[in-house]
Amino acid sequence: MGNLILLAIIGYFFYWIFKSYSRYTAYSQEAFKNFSVSKESLQKSDLGLFVALVAKVAKADGKVDALEAQLIGIMFDDISAVFPEPQKTKDILKDIFDEHKDRFDNLEEVAQTLGSAIKRDRAKQQQFMGFLIQLAFIDGEVSKSEDEVLVTIAQAFEFDPNAYHAIFEQFEKMMKNIHPKANIADAYKLLGVSESDDISVIKKAYRKQIREYHPDIIKSQGKDEAYMQKATAKTQEINQAYEMIKKHKK
Repeated sequence: MGNLILLAIIGYFFYWIFKSYSRYTAYSQEAFKNFSVSKESLQKSDLGLFVALVAKVAKADGKVDALEAQLIGIMFDDISAVFPEPQKTKDILKDIFDEHKDRFDNLEEVAQTLGSAIKRDRAKQQQFMGFLIQLAFIDGEVSKSEDEVLVTIAQAFEFDPNAYHAIFEQFEKMMKNIHPKANIADAYKLLGVSESDDISVIKKAYRKQIREYHPDIIKSQGKDEAYMQKATAKTQEINQAYEMIKKHKK
């Protein structure tokens, strides 16, 4: 079920982070054009603090699995693209992630710092919290350790318990609606490949489709909910097709 979930999660993760903004300008190239890219400056920014919390949630169950790594890698690409030095920014974000993924002694401190930074922005609180909750769901369920980390973060954010549970319920409903394709021919057609193609060719086509259709957290600024839902549905279809083909190739 793991890989089947990834693309659906990507759409909903990014949907929750940015859905409340009809005209989003906080994270844009224009907003960051004069930003001095350094580890110190990024660590203190809300995006840097958020990455630190993503690391802690991802490693809460003891490991960062391949699905989490792929999702987080896409997130790094999207975030770093708005900064003056994208590659430098991406490398620093990775460093921040690596430094925080094995540290839980400062969880409350980091969460409180970010919570204070976004205290007056309830929409952003919900968007960040939504991403973290759904990251914990990437393997299909939330472990006890993941739940404990999430609760600590929610409390530091002074997050509404009712809103917290509502996100869980929405995501659980989405998970129940994921159904694999039944026709292998349609799966090959969707990815634009043929049955005779090598799995490496198919994998390349799959990754290209992910890049094309996943709801980019920056480019989705200003998009309405219909766009996000359509993008999410498309990514679900792509992942389902790839999973079916991989099984068919064995």
